[in-house]
Amino acid sequence: MRAARLLSLVLLLQNRGRMTAGELAGELGVSVRTVHRDVDALSGAGIPVYGDAGHGGGYRLLDGYRTRLTGLHADEAASLSLAGLPGAAADLGLGEVLAAAQLKLTAALPVPLKESAGLIRERFHLDAPGWYREQDTPPAITALAGAVWNQRRIRVRYRRWAEPQEVERALDPYGLVLKAGVWYLVAAAEGGEGRESTVRTYRVSSVLRLDVGEDGFERPAGFDLAAHWREYLTGYDARRLRFEATVRIAPALLSALPEHLDAALVRAVGSSAGPPDADGWVTATVPLESVDLAVPALLSLGADVEVLAPVELRRAVADAAAAVLARYRPGDARSSAPAAGAAASARTARRPKP
Repeated sequence: MRAARLLSLVLLLQNRGRMTAGELAGELGVSVRTVHRDVDALSGAGIPVYGDAGHGGGYRLLDGYRTRLTGLHADEAASLSLAGLPGAAADLGLGEVLAAAQLKLTAALPVPLKESAGLIRERFHLDAPGWYREQDTPPAITALAGAVWNQRRIRVRYRRWAEPQEVERALDPYGLVLKAGVWYLVAAAEGGEGRESTVRTYRVSSVLRLDVGEDGFERPAGFDLAAHWREYLTGYDARRLRFEATVRIAPALLSALPEHLDAALVRAVGSSAGPPDADGWVTATVPLESVDLAVPALLSLGADVEVLAPVELRRAVADAAAAVLARYRPGDARSSAPAAGAAASARTARRPKP
């Protein structure tokens, strides 16, 4: 462990030039005192590390010195696939390994390429989670990553939407997927007596308990995690969007739909919209999950959308809008409480998480 840290210290100075003890301590995750001891050890081993005193001082390598000890070990090489996702690498327990691998790669680059790589880091940054949400970092993620990597069978207690809500499953974990800041486990569940196992997707934050066993498993030959995930997303939209509604959409809203609806609904509007009427409104058919979930989504679009069919949905939107109006009628706040029942019901409806 210390040998790796000493090499990282040398590579930091080689890549960045003069650095203070505090800066080195922050990069290496150790105390300033440890940095001083490490520098003494490097100097004693013949590495030309020098300290400059005074304001603007720090440690540096002798001009022209370059180490060639930049070989990647297996974990560092594997971590490079997450080079653009430092948060994900940290979740999986690979944060320090990735940092060491990047240092070694940078040290091995010729000067022109090193400068180019530095410019890219300064000018481009990938932030994977969507707006208004932080990346999901469930407690089980690191242990799950180890089970996936080492192909170990696991047993989980899992919270789902269907009854019974808490279930136990024995799983063969095939892979982990980070989607919009949320971690998902792709795993094969035991099919039971006489049945084949089924590959399913589990939200990692819904894992209540995780036990990693000693038994291994064999991944199916040719299993492609990325291809499976694309197929799952396509099937998920087909499963959740179970009924259709006919709506009229105002021209001002039409161009802003991607900001309000998910991609599947926006595509449906684009493919089914008829020609604009005299007022510029278009009529389209959109797939929806259920009346309860559709009502708050449609209300959020305000007066720029009108439900034409089915009658059940049109009536539900009208009832919820009337309840909102009653709630805000001047001087009638208390008497509006019963009328707001429909709005409260629509507001508390939640979409099941995949």
